Amino acid sequence: MKSGKGADAGELNEDGGTMITTRSAPPTLEIVEQRGVGRLGSGGGGSTSFNQPWREMTPGSGSGHGGSSGRRGGREPPEKRLTLFALRLAVLEKAASGLGKLDFAWATVVLLGGFASDLRITDFWCITVILVGEGARVFSRSHELEWQHHATLTSTAGNALRTSSRFFRHVARAIFKPRTTAASLARVRAVQFQRQIVGMMKQRTWHAPDVPLLPYTGWVFVSKKISRLLNWLQVLSAFACVALSVMRLWKQDFHDQGKPNMRPALLLFYTLALLEAFLFLLEKVYWWWKMSVCKLLDQVSGECELGPYGLVSLKRFFYDAYSQCIDGSIFDGIKMDLVTFAEDLILSDFLDEQLIGVRILLQLATSKGSARDTLRKLGTNPRSIERVVEMLNWRRPDEEEVRQCAAEVVSKLAGKRQNALRVSGIPGAIESIMSLLYTGRAAPKSSAITTKGAAAAEPDRMYDYLQFNLLGLRILKKLARDHDNCGKIGNARGLLAKIVEFSHASQALLLNPSATDSQVRAVKRALQVIKMLVYTTGATGKTLRRDVAENVFTVSNLRGVLQHGHQHMELQKLAMDILTGMAMDQRANETIAGTGGVVKLLLSIFFNAQELELGREAGEALAMLALESEASCSAILKTRSDVIDPLVSAVESHDARCLNAMRLLRNLCAYSGEEHRARLSAVTKAMPAVLRATMTGHNKILEVSVGLTTQICQFMDGEQFAAELRGAGLDKRAYVQRLAGILRQYKYPEVTVPRMRRFVVQQVTWLMTSSPRRGGGGGFVELLRDRELGMERLLEAIADTTSEVECYHVFSGSVPISRHRESFSAIVDTALHLVAAGG
Repeated sequence: MKSGKGADAGELNEDGGTMITTRSAPPTLEIVEQRGVGRLGSGGGGSTSFNQPWREMTPGSGSGHGGSSGRRGGREPPEKRLTLFALRLAVLEKAASGLGKLDFAWATVVLLGGFASDLRITDFWCITVILVGEGARVFSRSHELEWQHHATLTSTAGNALRTSSRFFRHVARAIFKPRTTAASLARVRAVQFQRQIVGMMKQRTWHAPDVPLLPYTGWVFVSKKISRLLNWLQVLSAFACVALSVMRLWKQDFHDQGKPNMRPALLLFYTLALLEAFLFLLEKVYWWWKMSVCKLLDQVSGECELGPYGLVSLKRFFYDAYSQCIDGSIFDGIKMDLVTFAEDLILSDFLDEQLIGVRILLQLATSKGSARDTLRKLGTNPRSIERVVEMLNWRRPDEEEVRQCAAEVVSKLAGKRQNALRVSGIPGAIESIMSLLYTGRAAPKSSAITTKGAAAAEPDRMYDYLQFNLLGLRILKKLARDHDNCGKIGNARGLLAKIVEFSHASQALLLNPSATDSQVRAVKRALQVIKMLVYTTGATGKTLRRDVAENVFTVSNLRGVLQHGHQHMELQKLAMDILTGMAMDQRANETIAGTGGVVKLLLSIFFNAQELELGREAGEALAMLALESEASCSAILKTRSDVIDPLVSAVESHDARCLNAMRLLRNLCAYSGEEHRARLSAVTKAMPAVLRATMTGHNKILEVSVGLTTQICQFMDGEQFAAELRGAGLDKRAYVQRLAGILRQYKYPEVTVPRMRRFVVQQVTWLMTSSPRRGGGGGFVELLRDRELGMERLLEAIADTTSEVECYHVFSGSVPISRHRESFSAIVDTALHLVAAGG
């Protein structure tokens, strides 16, 4: 029932959609397709009209992923720099290892195998030292890499266990340095994150960084220590190899003793050894330059917007990529990206790895440059979606951050229509989302669970239920954009009651100017979800409206928002939108009218609201309540003794309230019953304004003004109507010509104004039956039978183009709800008979 928001609201398509109709074309109806944020049930402040059908968006027509687009506006993903660095290191590493193995084979087979007894003692010991160092370096490289990999399964754990003193050093700096820089704060946060993960690493199985390799050695023989030890041994071995090779190649005092092949064999050995050691040292220098001088990890972390915890994640990612380049093809590592890496981590059995993985997903999903591709890739991996949805059920205190990050990721996923369908399609997904909502009735079971990890370290820490409530409601709001998901939300046991409970806002909260934004936001999101549920189309919407109305707290919660929400206009608009949607159901309509104070509050807002938009919303709710409901009409009329007069004034004001004031007056006149007829006779005061609207209005205004005219005419006869026309500066012929012009303009049914032709034909019927005949052609009967005006031909054309859409008051999508008591074809036949017979 909602009109456009501007002054020329009647001229515009109210739904924000597009309408393609051709009045000279065959009677084919184009249903309005919903687009934009103001569409019905979008959870915003606007909604479409219930007085016209509309097409609900299908999964293919919505805003899905759209076409493919590169990340960051065509820029390469930052992690590609890490995988490329890993590839180049792997090239140097494999080249050095290949030369080392060739040199080792050459020395053992040719030199020691063929010339062992002829070698000088100097060459023998140089070859021996080079072989031992080179062999240890070449054949231990894979093991050294394995130690590094294990040490970074939780990069932070190794660091924390290895250098706990560094943590205290950073904390001391943070405490005693008043001019703490952003970089130092980031380091402190990273160290705190390290400490947090160390607290999580208390599992039922051993984790690689925690395994004591030797008894009675404590933290000395952890994998990170061994990795560093092997690294330094390899560097020293490489320097020794370079020194010995250069020394022997410089002197070349080999003394081949009559064996000419020994000299070139030694030269080749020392040359290969020198090249192998040089490549190894070049690799180390390149590593040091990129990591320590160029700060590659810091740069990539900044570009990926991973925050102070980025180094933890990227270090692990780099070692994984490097491992793949070394263990398999050198090109295996460049196939990795942060999204698949994070997906692998969240599927891990270790909480610390799951936290790192879900943090990466959250940061990438919230970053402008990477969000699109991240959500597309994550949304096509069923295992990953199932895991993040499963994480919503994790209620242990030490799992709080993992659960919160997972909820944020699910919220981002639900923002895309296709992903929302995939999320809701997971068995138990709605129940998992419902687990985020805590209404405070009883402490959850998980609150009694304590662990030896992070929870034990912080026993007084409170669980952030409000944050999880907001996340849960946000996810439900995004899921409810789809018709099928609304049905699933309604069918989830106990979920609807929880949502309604969150819509309760106490007087203290609404009137408190210092109330936290989070508390008000929870009420707003609950109202948005309820609005989207009651505005659901078809049979599902009918069931949901009834279920919402059957909750005994729904209408009273909405009443509280209307009564005390003067400082929160958006909440009041949402409450009135919900009442409008609920009023389509007969039982809900009776519940609203029977709840004390609701109708009175709506009337007060409609007449007295400073914001005209707010008054328009209240008028729409009242008009829907009064539609075909004698009880609601009676409640409206009993609220105020002079209710008709301000409604007439609203009609004459021609502001945003005018359209709904006319709708409300028409419904009151049509459905109030005989007991209120005397009071309703005052509606005739609005006739001049209504007639002017009929002569100059368009679309909605024109439709409702003609409909209201037919109802006002029930309180007068033909002579009085003619007098009203003269009072408005009109004559009979001009009025009849206007009615004929409307029928010519709307040769076929129009979905934006489906009752236009019905109201015009009803007015023609009243004019034929209520106006006395007058000689000279000056009466309405003669004018309507005038061949020049062609009313009879117009009615015959309409009889051939009647449609089912013109037989209903209210629509839920393309499904009609409230049928007119008399079919349109019967009304047209009656009018035709009267015009043909002359009254």
